Amino acid sequence: MMPLLDIGVESKTPKYLQIVNAVTDAIRRGKLKKGQKILSINELSEEYFVSRVTVEKAYTILREKGTIVPIKGKGYYINNVDIDVPIKVLLIFNKISNYKKQIYNAFIEKLGKNAIVDLKIHHFNVQILKSLVENHLSDYNFIVIMPYFYENPDEAMQIIKSIPPDQLIILDKKIPFLNLKCGAVYQDFENDIIDALDEGLDLLKKYSNLRLVHSTMIPYPPEIVKGFKKFCMQNSFKSEVLSEIKTDTTVSKGDVFIVIEELDLANLIKICLLKKLKIGKDVGIISYNETPLKEVLLDGITVISTDHVKMGETAAELILTNSKENIKNPFVLIKRKSL
Repeated sequence: MMPLLDIGVESKTPKYLQIVNAVTDAIRRGKLKKGQKILSINELSEEYFVSRVTVEKAYTILREKGTIVPIKGKGYYINNVDIDVPIKVLLIFNKISNYKKQIYNAFIEKLGKNAIVDLKIHHFNVQILKSLVENHLSDYNFIVIMPYFYENPDEAMQIIKSIPPDQLIILDKKIPFLNLKCGAVYQDFENDIIDALDEGLDLLKKYSNLRLVHSTMIPYPPEIVKGFKKFCMQNSFKSEVLSEIKTDTTVSKGDVFIVIEELDLANLIKICLLKKLKIGKDVGIISYNETPLKEVLLDGITVISTDHVKMGETAAELILTNSKENIKNPFVLIKRKSL
């Protein structure tokens, strides 16, 4: 039985090319095997509401490539499954940052030369996501999405659900309640921060007050705050959640700051230097997301971080193996002198 083909009515790609791409992709994914019969021109025309001329044009291209072969009195059959056509991937990030660049570079390198990757940014905007998916769904073999949407999340989830699971990869943030049958590489934000702080509990006990700087200007997962509060409650730490660190923010001996934004980190260091508070002794600092600079700044800034390179590589591996596995990305505490 021939698998369903993804032919989009609103796609800018001509329908005959959509048919060619859909058959080619089905072969690449192993859904169409050598010697397997496919729909006749009339059958495909009727089932997908496209003209007979359109199907004939698509089948002519597939015949010329040797992908299909007609057998008189029987129909069309798959002839060649050694497909050497680039995998086309639409990669949709929520924003650009140094960490996203690490993911992108690792993703591209792992996929190799036989892949075409188009990067788009949705900027947390559901309408941008809607336009990208509706206009390009049939143009790509895979759509990889970072699903960060804090306004109109229900609409965003419906758009994501419209993507066939075989084409969809969820990246960085899992959507467990949708029960999507697609591949995913994700962070578990709530439990990651708990586990990482547990690893540093011996050092954290030097301090009395834990303060998380969770920006309200730049959206970050609320699960981080939830995990932070849970850790503090479980270990009897005084805790506080700040939206930012300004030059006049109160910083006292015995504080540990967990910062996400690098501007907050810079302001915190300035305050400590100005007040002659020794970092790693009077005040502790933990920064989200590893960078080369944090390895050397002030003899080393302690970080909690997912492995961004690993995330990109794993997402590419899901595509290369047509896997629907859901994989939690590694998350670690790297202890340095700032704690």
